[in-house]
Amino acid sequence: MTDLSRPADGDDVPAGATSADDSTPDSASAPVESGDRAPNGSETGEPGDGATGARRHRRLLGAAVTALAGVLVLVALVAPSEVKLLSFGALLRIPVEGLLAVALLLVLPARPRRVVATLLGALLGLILVLKITDLGFSMVLDRRFDLIADWTFLGAGAEFLSESYGGAAEVGALALAVVAALAVPVLVTLSVRRLARAAAAHRRVTTRAVTALAAAWVVCAVLGAQIVPGLPVAADTVAADVFDRARQVRAGLNDKETLNTQLAGDPFRDVPGEQMLTALRGKDVLFTFVESYGRVALEDPELAPEVDAVLDEGTRQLRAAGYASRSAFLTSSTTGGGSWLAHATLMSGIRTDNQLRYTNLVRSDHLTLNGAFKRAGWRTALVMPALNRAWPESAFFEPDTLYGAKELGYRGPLFSFSSPPDQYTLSAFQSRERGPGRTPVMAEIPLLSSHLPWTPVPPLVDWDDIGDGSVYKGTARADRSAEGTREAYREAVVYSLRTLISYVQRYGDENLVLVFLGDHQPARTITGDDAGKDVPITVVAKDPAVLDRIAGWGWQDGLNPDPQAPVWPMESFRDRFLRAFGPQSTTHS
Repeated sequence: MTDLSRPADGDDVPAGATSADDSTPDSASAPVESGDRAPNGSETGEPGDGATGARRHRRLLGAAVTALAGVLVLVALVAPSEVKLLSFGALLRIPVEGLLAVALLLVLPARPRRVVATLLGALLGLILVLKITDLGFSMVLDRRFDLIADWTFLGAGAEFLSESYGGAAEVGALALAVVAALAVPVLVTLSVRRLARAAAAHRRVTTRAVTALAAAWVVCAVLGAQIVPGLPVAADTVAADVFDRARQVRAGLNDKETLNTQLAGDPFRDVPGEQMLTALRGKDVLFTFVESYGRVALEDPELAPEVDAVLDEGTRQLRAAGYASRSAFLTSSTTGGGSWLAHATLMSGIRTDNQLRYTNLVRSDHLTLNGAFKRAGWRTALVMPALNRAWPESAFFEPDTLYGAKELGYRGPLFSFSSPPDQYTLSAFQSRERGPGRTPVMAEIPLLSSHLPWTPVPPLVDWDDIGDGSVYKGTARADRSAEGTREAYREAVVYSLRTLISYVQRYGDENLVLVFLGDHQPARTITGDDAGKDVPITVVAKDPAVLDRIAGWGWQDGLNPDPQAPVWPMESFRDRFLRAFGPQSTTHS
């Protein structure tokens, strides 16, 4: 049996010499001199059965380890970076980079071969770490990890674990991530070195195999052969990945210049306040983001029946109370997470799809919808129910008042994502900002009860009983088995929508204008593959003049847009809104 874990006789090691890297003497293979007692107790010159068995065991173990090293290297070379492409068939490909690397290693002497194998292994190990990170981002955010812009997401993920599952989960996940980040490159490097020794030890067989695989690669490349759709058998995954990373880094480094060009073209930058939002004078205008409220909630066969029923019944209830509504879809700048990117996109009119863009944007003096209302004379408020630390970026949104967790004064148990119920958030805002005698307010309010893990879902209670939230004590019993499931997601979204409808019924009047929308689609585990980034958006008002101003938008009547409803980029909303409610003609879109 061929021992692929050791070099062949005469390969780079002089006869009678040993090498700590390329060869290890095997005492079981040493000859037994005549007259010596063999291990099995006989006095022959041949190894006994015990020695033969031990040697066979070592050979089998060595071959198994070499095979596992080959599998690991193959995975690093050809594994896709997207969850939807991940399958056994995705590994049945021929990596051209692997063939070139083997060819290079075969022509090198022993010591240079070890150095090159180590460097190639370390590089391939880092590439595998990035692929694993890409798979995580693909599963949650439906995109690859951005080397320049996405480091903050790692911290946000740790924060999510801490707030949803406790500090132990955060520490455990961080420890596992650090160990993996260190162990994967080491294991890949050792695997490449082992395969390099095996290839050199069996140079003739390896050369023939590489030649045959190279010919097969060319044929498959010409024919465009694929086992898994979208993944050619003739793979150049590593080269393509390095090229894409380089382009990604270059774009990230140039993003500030790109952003500055967009900011310089703002048509509302110098518009005086008295000319802004003239059709909304005297109105309380609330921009409310419903966490993870995506298009999938309205159209998926398992989710839509209950969600649609709530929206359709809400339309009837509000219409009976004198309210009208119009709905459509916006294409968010993110999916699965990164809510703050969507918030910035809607309020600024600048597509904000990564953390670097967000950081550069909030450091600018660009006019947001919040700032436009403030310039036009409104009080402005930011209501952030999960905010429990300093947030200097809030200055970009120009709030007169910032309500974090402390300012909201919640005294009940925490629910999904360690936040107060949406009903409490709206109740606290109402008592602080919309009481008798208050001047008109514009508020941005994220609602978090529909945040992953979507359990436990708070109960709807009488608005008069909410108080400081103590009414919820004893109701926050999470069923851990339901966390992250489609059923839990549906129930959480239903709760948030019912809360908003109930709020309008209880606290709405002629001067309330409510804009509510999803920030992004939920994670891929809920949406499935290729779900897109569309989220519903709705405008609710009692004053018919408000909806008359957006008649030209073509939005559909009611709270529930159907699949044929208009779809706009989320970043287009700010300009359209300012035009519609400014002194310009209502024919502007």
